[in-house]
Amino acid sequence: MDDEFAINPEIRDLFKQISEHIRSRMKLIVALFIIGIAIGIPLSHRVVDWLLGIGLLPDDVNIIVLTPVEFIMLQVRIGAWLGAGLAVLALIIDGAWKSGLAKKSPKPALSVIISIVIAILLGIMGIMYSWNLLTPMLLDYLATDAQAAGLSTEWRLSSFIGFIVSLCLACVIGFQAPLITLLSLQSGAVDRPTLIAYRRHIWFITFVLGAAFSPPDPLSLFLVSLPIILLFEAALFWDKITGENTGVDA
Repeated sequence: MDDEFAINPEIRDLFKQISEHIRSRMKLIVALFIIGIAIGIPLSHRVVDWLLGIGLLPDDVNIIVLTPVEFIMLQVRIGAWLGAGLAVLALIIDGAWKSGLAKKSPKPALSVIISIVIAILLGIMGIMYSWNLLTPMLLDYLATDAQAAGLSTEWRLSSFIGFIVSLCLACVIGFQAPLITLLSLQSGAVDRPTLIAYRRHIWFITFVLGAAFSPPDPLSLFLVSLPIILLFEAALFWDKITGENTGVDA
């Protein structure tokens, strides 16, 4: 039983490297977070007006503000979301540049540029998935379910905006799974047999992270986590067919 739940040293070292990298860049993270807040707060009025006017709000749903400081706090949250996005992007760029993959590549700058482009494309895919499918479907479902029970559907402004942004943020981050997986494999930080052995643990962590970033309902958790798991499995399959990492078959 103890052996089943023992953590592989390679996995432990990988998490240690990630945590040390984040700690070493803490000043940069804080600086970008502050910059995001400084930029996001002035833009928050336009963001809110745009989100309220693009037709995402279901029929017979009213938006209300319950406290005097609710909109001010929402402005701060929008700035914090922007700052978090800038910090994550900076960590991806810095990590790609200093990874073993960049050191092994004959053209490290090109490898980093390709990684950044792929990260942006995956992020756009995540936004499209959330914006065109996930968000409208969940909003309509939640509104219809409440109205069918005879309830008056009045949503707080901060909850409505937070719901939309949380889903988009969760999908943008989650859709980076194949890039992170391939970078970890190709840089030698971990091998495919180890990831396959810990596949169930990775799935579980995906659901935990999905619960942390997505709205607190089971349907949102499932719809956010499932594509991430599929992308992770696709990355393993791609690594297998390219033959860049030898080991057991998936």
